[in-house]
Amino acid sequence: MNKANKSLLVGISLMLVAMSVVPLVDIIAKILSRTYPVIEVAWSRFFFHSMWLLPLLYWRNIRWWEAPKSPKVQLFRSLMLTSATVLFFLAIKTNPIPSALTLLFISPLVVAIIAPFALGEKFDIVMGLGVLAGFVGVIVVLQPNTEEFRPSLMFAFAAGICYGLYIVSTRKLSLSAPPLATLFYTAIVGTLVLTPFVINSWVMPDLKAALLMATMGLFAATSHFLIIKAFEFASASELSPFGYFEIVGAIIFSYFVFGFLPNKVAIIGLIIISMSGLVVSWRAININKQPHKSFESRIERL
Repeated sequence: MNKANKSLLVGISLMLVAMSVVPLVDIIAKILSRTYPVIEVAWSRFFFHSMWLLPLLYWRNIRWWEAPKSPKVQLFRSLMLTSATVLFFLAIKTNPIPSALTLLFISPLVVAIIAPFALGEKFDIVMGLGVLAGFVGVIVVLQPNTEEFRPSLMFAFAAGICYGLYIVSTRKLSLSAPPLATLFYTAIVGTLVLTPFVINSWVMPDLKAALLMATMGLFAATSHFLIIKAFEFASASELSPFGYFEIVGAIIFSYFVFGFLPNKVAIIGLIIISMSGLVVSWRAININKQPHKSFESRIERL
């Protein structure tokens, strides 16, 4: 096996491990939201995430306390990820995680629609058909004209839009800061923005809940660090298909923890949205011919 193949294998392995860890964040958030306000759960995710990152920043000798470049874009980016997180946690409070996660996967379609205006990227008929197919998948998952329709799933749809805006702003930043520093800025902004809302609805966590909150932050920081490392070994086009492995972990953990398995209609919707997202992402990378590796390494997960 040559050096390039070894690097690709390492990148894929890191990505798969990261996508196996990410669903644990959602599992803990769903468990906590049974007893604690969603806003408090989201706040704890960002607070402990930032605390766990501090040793990494020190280890990498990153001057995180310095003001970032492009502060307005950094702020908007952080606000979009914070909004996506809160909306997604609201969705999974009363809905199965795989169903909500499927709707979150509309983010590549949102990026495809916005990028031509915000970033000057190209948009062609193949991407257009992919976007249309993706929204057909959304209708399949939501099942709006049946008794299976749950209005609270629209929180996940809104989270997907916010996450798409977050990805666009991440691309806008490009090489303005080290990925770990940008990740820390995001966590700190999320903590500060949510703090006023938490004060008004705070419920003192017991020891078990506090440990779960700290563990959720650890899983978030760990998965994000693994994603950053994965993109040091492989490109966005090589790794993007493996991002959908997250749904596999979500289904497995949801079954063992909550006894949930998606029905046939939900699986069909998941396949449609995932395939359309892959097609749109692949096409965007190929027709724009930009070095996506640099900014994709900053793409964080919820």
